[in-house]
Amino acid sequence: MDDLLWRHLRDLPAFRALLRAVEARFYADLPLPRPVLDLGCGDGHFASVAFDEPLEAGFDPWWGPLTEARGRGAYRLLAQAEGSRMPYPDNYFAAVVSNSVLEHIPQVQPVLAEVARVLQPNGIFYFCVPGPNFLPFLSIGRALDRLWPLHSPFSILHSPDILHSPGEAYRRFFNRISRHYHCDGAEVWERRLEATGLQLVRWWPYFSRRALTALEWGHYLGLPTLVCKKLTGRWILSPTRANLWLTEHLLRPLYKEPLPQEGACLFLVARKPE
Repeated sequence: MDDLLWRHLRDLPAFRALLRAVEARFYADLPLPRPVLDLGCGDGHFASVAFDEPLEAGFDPWWGPLTEARGRGAYRLLAQAEGSRMPYPDNYFAAVVSNSVLEHIPQVQPVLAEVARVLQPNGIFYFCVPGPNFLPFLSIGRALDRLWPLHSPFSILHSPDILHSPGEAYRRFFNRISRHYHCDGAEVWERRLEATGLQLVRWWPYFSRRALTALEWGHYLGLPTLVCKKLTGRWILSPTRANLWLTEHLLRPLYKEPLPQEGACLFLVARKPE
């Protein structure tokens, strides 16, 4: 199999590379009927690695990432648009993919309704999102819970930013910097899908507690890559095996982990009835 971890690692911050490599691996075993729409395509990096051929269409509300996506050649057609107003005809796409996008949209129901509209009958919708274990799995939050339990004297502080414990305050902070509006279970997504006429076919959890800990700490340890991106336009200044050897060595076992019984994230497969 193509080394998806390395292909992400040479272009992205380590924590994002690990998550995206795990997600990209799922598509190797999934049918992808054409034409395909990428909902929230961003800079196109994920599609350029996960799929062997350019997808028919991708859209995003932000012009900057779309410029990068155009340079990668991962899509035949790109558009700047909102998910609640997709510029495509009814019943057009055989598949829609959305990789770690829906959790960032406050009002997600109109977006799901648009997915149902543009999908062909019997069309497939693949998407992944953080699940209800995402916040409880955060290592710093768990450490703070052990130091200051919910009913400790610290809980007398009733600031809305503290919410009774430092652990809960940290989870709110991390959710905020991750720009998450939804960390819901499959049953919640199933109800949302059914409200638009889509059916949840199957789903599975992924990304273990250990993997999420690596992602969490990677946010902080990866700050130099953010500086590099601002100064040079690239996340990784020297994308060589020698430069990234230690990072790859640390992340490779997490990439190879089997699917956990409980994961921080969910991959869901839905279908539009005929």
